[in-house]
Amino acid sequence: MTQPGGLARTLSHRTMLMIGLGSALGTGLFFGSGAAIGVAGPAAVVSYALGALLIAVIGLAMAEMATARPEPGSFGAAAGRYLGEWAGFVSRWCYWAASVIALGGEVVAAGAYLTYWWPDVPLVVFVALVGLTIVATNLLSVGSFGRAEAAFSTLKVTALIAFILIGFVLVLFGAPGRAATGWGNLTEHGGFLPNGLESIWLSMAIVMFAFVGVEVIPIAAAEAENPRRSVRTAMRALVARLGLFYVVAVLLIVTLNAWTVTASAKGLEASPFVRAFDAVGIPAAAGVMNFVILVAALSTGNAQLYGAGRLVHSLAVDRLAPAFLARTNIKGAPIVATLVSALGLLLAVWLAETGVADAFTKLVSIATFSVLITWLLALASYIVFRRTGDVHGSVHLPGGAAVAGIGIAGILAVMATAFKVPDMRDAALVGGLWLLALLVGYALTRGVRRTKVTIS
Repeated sequence: MTQPGGLARTLSHRTMLMIGLGSALGTGLFFGSGAAIGVAGPAAVVSYALGALLIAVIGLAMAEMATARPEPGSFGAAAGRYLGEWAGFVSRWCYWAASVIALGGEVVAAGAYLTYWWPDVPLVVFVALVGLTIVATNLLSVGSFGRAEAAFSTLKVTALIAFILIGFVLVLFGAPGRAATGWGNLTEHGGFLPNGLESIWLSMAIVMFAFVGVEVIPIAAAEAENPRRSVRTAMRALVARLGLFYVVAVLLIVTLNAWTVTASAKGLEASPFVRAFDAVGIPAAAGVMNFVILVAALSTGNAQLYGAGRLVHSLAVDRLAPAFLARTNIKGAPIVATLVSALGLLLAVWLAETGVADAFTKLVSIATFSVLITWLLALASYIVFRRTGDVHGSVHLPGGAAVAGIGIAGILAVMATAFKVPDMRDAALVGGLWLLALLVGYALTRGVRRTKVTIS
């Protein structure tokens, strides 16, 4: 079935469920957890638990609005309806920017993971190959995207469960020729809070990026066969599993190795998951885990391009972006909006070619600030949505508007790390300039539209 915007409702219930399970399991966990552990030490476990609670509030609020009105633009369209057209404009362009930047980071990460096996091949070659694969998957149809994400998600979830099971065996029982690791690493090497209580807060700037991806579920509602049922099931499953997977996985990472060892890795040299297996003498498992992390980067990059393209398409449908961006192909894929959103791949290739130091970390910080603005507007929209009570969704945020208000306070606390974290400070500066540019762009867009109406 095709909608007014040209998008087709072809995502099945099972596909939506698998997209939900895998959309937020990306390099933010498999790679970024090392940076968070470097800031907070073993207490990073607490940071990820707080992050899971915050993203549950954001995800359920978005899902409630999406199931009430499963339309193109999702939370961006809701922001426009409940806060004003300017908010819908800013929300969608902010998420687009965050997705494009994150896409570049995921592609660079995927290329780096391929060098694990072929270290002599230039990184830029792998980055280009990964980028082309992601673009091709998104341009075919929403069905091809759904099938790819379902396959990626199945592998990621299976591997993560296997890692957790093997990790507990190594901690409690050990392996042939190796004694059990035990729980000593949680309190040794400076204690559970080696950098003080403040480090839990400071690490949240890194931690929250790991949860970017839950937005794909409400975005995909516009292309689901049964959006009310699929979004409800997918979001509930995602919220329940994110807390379990993230907290337990990070707990095992800081238990299998001293946190100082995990934090010593710089750039994209190694994932904490790979290092954990290397340290206990299971090199074959480390290679398998590296493959899983590669798949995670492909999956998250695939989802980022999907989300970016759909939101730009919805802006064009609402006449807040050039009309040509609303074009779709015969299978309902917004081909022009997707190609424009692939700009992140060009950024990734440039970073790989020039070898910019700590490129992934810088991309993550800027993308995080942009998505924080989107989350803020989504929760503010939700509060107005609940007060109007005109339409009811099939999934509900416990506590409603009051809990959404607590979520806003949590997001502002994460943004406040800019006063202490240099990367976040730089991201806040760039993000602030981007927000100002968007407001000016909206004013100009509105002026042009008024002029056209007057002339006609």
